[in-house]
Amino acid sequence: MSKIHELKILSEYFWDIAEGRKTFEIRKNDRNFQVGDYLILKEFKEEKHTGWKITVEVTYITDYEQKENYVVMGINPLKGKVQEWE
Repeated sequence: MSKIHELKILSEYFWDIAEGRKTFEIRKNDRNFQVGDYLILKEFKEEKHTGWKITVEVTYITDYEQKENYVVMGINPLKGKVQEWE
C-alpha cells in the first residue's frame, strides 16, 4: 500500500523538479520509502515556507553507492504539477 510523505525541499531543487530538469530525489530512508509512494514536496526558501508544493510519485529506488540509510528515488510529477498551498 502506498504512503504519502510530506517533505521540505529547498527552492532551487523544487523548481528544477517543477521544470522537469530533476527527476530524482536523494533522502535519508527514515520513512521506509517504497516505489508507488507519493512525496508532497513543499518549497522552502531561507528556512521559510513559500506557499508552493509539488506532488510526485516514486517510480524507482536504489541505495547503490549512497551513504548508509540513504536512497535515490526516481520521481515523476503528477499532473497539475506545482500548486499553491491551501
